[in-house]
Amino acid sequence: MRVNRILLSSSLIVVALVIQVSVLARLHLPGAVPDLLLLTVLGLALVYGHVSGALIGFAAGLLADLAPPADHAAGRYALVLCVIGYLAGLVKPESGQVKSATGPMVVVVAAAVGSTLLYAGVGALVGDTAARHVGLGGLLFTAALYDLLLAPFVVPGVMALARRAENDPLAETSPAKSGDIASGWLSGGTGLRIGGQRGGLRVKAARARVARAGRIKGVKRL
Repeated sequence: MRVNRILLSSSLIVVALVIQVSVLARLHLPGAVPDLLLLTVLGLALVYGHVSGALIGFAAGLLADLAPPADHAAGRYALVLCVIGYLAGLVKPESGQVKSATGPMVVVVAAAVGSTLLYAGVGALVGDTAARHVGLGGLLFTAALYDLLLAPFVVPGVMALARRAENDPLAETSPAKSGDIASGWLSGGTGLRIGGQRGGLRVKAARARVARAGRIKGVKRL
């Protein structure tokens, strides 16, 4: 992994873990806890690919395993996020741009459900049956719901930062193109293209200026 990847990934993971432990975990929401760390790993894996996604996921999970108030065996969540990061990296967009919200939404839901099932399965192997007492069905539903609601505010921003740190040419384009990720999330379900709308407005404005200039010249000639 490059140095800029390591620095950015480490910073984002630490910030996400601090917010999750100090804020999200104290909201006392019914069921699961919104997994900001998982969403951060997903955003990085969708830009860096499956190998880096697995490494980032393992490091993030291990940090969560060791950070208080963790009450489970060290390495358990590291395994979960390592697998999730690897699988998320496999569906990395070939063009590097996310133009529709459908794909990322499916990835977030699948990751939330898969991480909960995998975490509960590993817990069952080591004798931790807490998920069984809480209710696995409720955990799956709330985990997918919370992560899906939080994802539009996290994943596009993480992906944009990752591209910029990579000196990706896509991150240096015009503002209309640099908003493709966010517009894909916000307008994916409606079929609207925010970037396309902006471009159309600019073309219409230019045509109006040309027509106005033509009319003025015609008046002067008269």
